[in-house]
Amino acid sequence: MNYHLFEVFGIELEYMLVRKEGLKVNPIVDQLLTKKNGSLTPDIDNGKIEWSNELVAHVLELKTNGPTGNLEDLDTLFSENIQEINSLLEEFDTLLLPSASHPLMQPKTETQLWKHSYSKIYALYNRIFDCSGHGWSNVQSMHINLPFYNDAEFGKLHAAVRILLPIIPGLSASSPIFEGKATGFKDSRLEVYKTNQKEIPTMTGKVIPEQVFTKADYYQRIFKPINTAIKPFDTENILDHHFLNSRGAIARFDRNAIEIRVIDIQECPAADIAIAVLIIESLKLLLSGELIALDELKKWHEDDLFGIFNSVIQNAENTQISNEAYLKIFGIEEEVNVRQIWEKLYERVQSQISLKHQNTIEYILENGSLSTRILKKIDGDFSKEKIRKVYSQLGECLANNQLLKV
Repeated sequence: MNYHLFEVFGIELEYMLVRKEGLKVNPIVDQLLTKKNGSLTPDIDNGKIEWSNELVAHVLELKTNGPTGNLEDLDTLFSENIQEINSLLEEFDTLLLPSASHPLMQPKTETQLWKHSYSKIYALYNRIFDCSGHGWSNVQSMHINLPFYNDAEFGKLHAAVRILLPIIPGLSASSPIFEGKATGFKDSRLEVYKTNQKEIPTMTGKVIPEQVFTKADYYQRIFKPINTAIKPFDTENILDHHFLNSRGAIARFDRNAIEIRVIDIQECPAADIAIAVLIIESLKLLLSGELIALDELKKWHEDDLFGIFNSVIQNAENTQISNEAYLKIFGIEEEVNVRQIWEKLYERVQSQISLKHQNTIEYILENGSLSTRILKKIDGDFSKEKIRKVYSQLGECLANNQLLKV
C-alpha cells in the first residue's frame, strides 16, 4: 500500500549488547532471539515492535512493525520492549547499551558477524569491505522512513531531505569516543561512514544524495552505477541495490519511502522520537513553501551540502555556518551556529509538537548533543574506569527512558 507524505512513519533503533561487568560487547543476539522465540529466528514480531538481527552479532535492531501514524507514544512502546529485552538478558549478565558507538570496543579483535540467516550476504560484504572496522561493526543509528505516493511526492521529499541532512548531526551526534580516545569528531560514526565503502565509492557517494528527483533519474544516476560497480564482486547476484545504496538518505522504491540514515542513536527512545518529530516537522516546513520555493531547494548541489555536513560531523551543534545562501533558506541573515539554526526551526514548528517532545527538544537544544554531554561528563578523564562509569549511566538512561542530564 502506498502512503502520502507524512501520513505514516517507520522508525528503526539499533542497540548494542554488552556484559554488565566491564561493558564489553557481547555477541549473543542469536541467544536473545532464541530465548524470546523458543527457536532461532532473525525477526521477532512483538506486537507493534519488531526485533531483528544486524550485520554484527552484538547489535539488535528494534523497529516499528510496519508503518505507524502515531509518533506520540512510540518512545513508550520502544521503552517497554527495551525493558523486556533487558530482563531476558539478565541470565546472560548482559544489557542493552545506547549511543552510536562503543567507546572501548576494539573492532579488529572483537567483531563477530551474524552467522545465521543472510550470512551469505554478510560474508560477501566482509570479503569486499572487511567489516571489522568501526564503520561496520561499531555503529548504531536511528533510521526514519518517510513515505511518498508517486514521483511528484518523491521529488519534493528528496529535495527537502537533502537540504536538512547536513545539520542533523548537530542534533543527534552521540559518538565522540573510539577505543578509549576522543576522536576529535562529535559524530565519529558519520566520519567513518563516509569512507567505510571506499573500495566501491559509488555506493556512498558524497553521503548527501545527488540532485535526482524522479524514480527514472534515480535508477540511472544512482542505482545503475552501483550495480555496475558491484558486478565483479557479486558474481552470484545476491545483493540488492536498495541495500547497497549507502547514502545518508536512500530511496526505497520497493516500499515507496525515503530512509534517513545520518541520525546517531540517543540515550533513550524519548530522545530519539523527539528528534525524529523535530526533523519531520522541519521537513514539513521546508515543503510548505513558507521558507523557500521548491525549485530553489532542488538547485543545491551535493558538493555544497557535503561541505556543511562535513564540518557539522566534527563540531555538531557548535559548528559555525557561514554559507549565506544556506542560512537564507531558514530566514537567517548572519553567521550562526547549527544550534541556532535548529532553534529557529523549532520556533517555527513548536506549536505542532506535543509538550512531552517539546521538553526533550528544549533540553537537547539548551544542553547540547549527546556527544557534548558525554564529553562534559568525561571531563577530560579518558581512563577506562571513567568511560565505563559514564556509559553505565547511559545504560541506566536507556533502561529508564530518561535523558542524560548534565
